Amino acid sequence: MSKPVLQIIVASTRPGRVGLPVAQWFQRFAEASDEFEVELVDLADVALPLLDEPNHPIARQYTQPRTIAWSETVARGDAFVIVHPEYNHSFNAAIKNALDHLHSEWNYKPVGFVSYGGVSAGVRAMTALKPVVAALRMTPAVEAVNIPFVGQFIDDEGRFVPNEQSEMAAAGMLAELAKLEAALRPLRATAGV
Repeated sequence: MSKPVLQIIVASTRPGRVGLPVAQWFQRFAEASDEFEVELVDLADVALPLLDEPNHPIARQYTQPRTIAWSETVARGDAFVIVHPEYNHSFNAAIKNALDHLHSEWNYKPVGFVSYGGVSAGVRAMTALKPVVAALRMTPAVEAVNIPFVGQFIDDEGRFVPNEQSEMAAAGMLAELAKLEAALRPLRATAGV
């Protein structure tokens, strides 16, 4: 059996964002763990417009080429990690829009969070995201990576350089995602996801 696919979603689309180097670090970390096949999915590249489908996502009757491509990408994933900033005590619009574009493609799949920000480390945004993913029948991991004052971890070449706490949290979250993915796999099979 092949390894399950973990998609790391870069939620920030803003020019100059630190989310991309954080996601690239997590991608390397996840690849080294050898639990998953790892894909980096950058919402800046996906470039979804605000939801412009005439049918409710639960029907899976998409008409727009970008939505169809997004559906195929997400359907390929078995587990997700959302790398996201905190904007005004919550998550950013691009991740909400990306989640809302689809429905069943997310069902019965585990999701972890790598949040970043200032003093709160993006925890308020992560907390706000959990009921959104739960409504999509996703299972949030308890373990998470929360990075306070993220700018201090970006080196002169624009790379994220984690501290020991971030690496320990990442290892714990990956192990939990692997267990959740295996436990949820039969539900996905019976639901046809």
